[in-house]
Amino acid sequence: MLYGLLTLPWWGYVLVALALTHVTIVSVTLFLHRAQAHRALDMHPLLSHFFRFWLWMTTGMVTKEWVAVHRKHHAKCETAEDPHSPHHKGIGKVLLQGAELYGEEASQQETLENFGHGTPDDWLERHVYTRHNFLGITLMALINLALFGVYGIIIWAVQMIWIPFWAAGVINGLGHWWGYRNYETTDGSTNLGPLGVLIGGEEMHNNHHAFPSSAKFSLKRWEFDIGWMYLSVFRALRLVRIKKLAPEPVFGPSKELIDLDTARAVVVGRLHLMSQYARRVMLPVLREELNRADASCRRLLKQGRRALMREETRMDERARARLSKALQNSETLKTVYEYRARLQALWARSQGTDKLLASLQEWCTQAEASGIHALQDFARAVRGYSLARGTAAA
Repeated sequence: MLYGLLTLPWWGYVLVALALTHVTIVSVTLFLHRAQAHRALDMHPLLSHFFRFWLWMTTGMVTKEWVAVHRKHHAKCETAEDPHSPHHKGIGKVLLQGAELYGEEASQQETLENFGHGTPDDWLERHVYTRHNFLGITLMALINLALFGVYGIIIWAVQMIWIPFWAAGVINGLGHWWGYRNYETTDGSTNLGPLGVLIGGEEMHNNHHAFPSSAKFSLKRWEFDIGWMYLSVFRALRLVRIKKLAPEPVFGPSKELIDLDTARAVVVGRLHLMSQYARRVMLPVLREELNRADASCRRLLKQGRRALMREETRMDERARARLSKALQNSETLKTVYEYRARLQALWARSQGTDKLLASLQEWCTQAEASGIHALQDFARAVRGYSLARGTAAA
């Protein structure tokens, strides 16, 4: 029994551990996250039950608890009520004690009642997976021991720490602390980079928070969501049905008058639109101002660059001060920043369709008359803004 029923070279045990943990992370991202928590897709009952069974065997997590904690995270993101915000609880605590934070929140009955609706509630869930959630991981330990001997226990230990480390620690911690941002969401979510094989596409956390009910997390051409790759295979096999994807706005031929399609695209694709505004207006204007500025003014503009692109609600006092100094030293930057705020206000305030159309038309007309080339070009492009066919609002 030292080596178990299967004897492998050392690298064979490593590959087995990676394969088993990969199935677990795929189960988390596809079943718990995208299908259960956000209802972005429907799964065939056989596939759905396989993931439930595998998670029972390898994590002991209860579907309703995981879903409730995650939904509360989105509902209360970066507030004191967020179950695992590194901005409130500290990055060290979330990284090292993420599983404990999850357990504390999952034990709150109010959280389960408010955020755990719609999860599996059949006989197996009530009498096996929830009531005896630790029985599965015990069974997994015995199977590993029988197959791989003492090495199986090491593999089992890796399985047990895989989700607490990568999901509860890295994604919940670093995914709100460090990385790049495609979209200026009101939370601190970030994309972590090419870790898809290890965490199933969950590394594109900023993309997910921008469009939480999208089944696909990769949104830029260079990004790869391995979870979406598996969903594409399952869809071809008719084992899943994709319900929601992030909107794909496009800039088409401009129109004299803003219509309902453009207004809808502006509201639904607002984060995409603001990302385009930063790239096509803010950055070109900043570059022009840097070329014209003297040494002292150039330093202020460079210091305020990040704040110019950042969501205002995510700024600290230091960033606000740098932004204020940068805008004071450039009337053109101040103007395009004000137009950015006005554009955001169109969907921030409650107004009827007619008022929205009129407000958007007025914004475009005034922007085109601003005399700032980048802003004029962008305003003309907004007139032709629409959603690509076949995309769903997330």
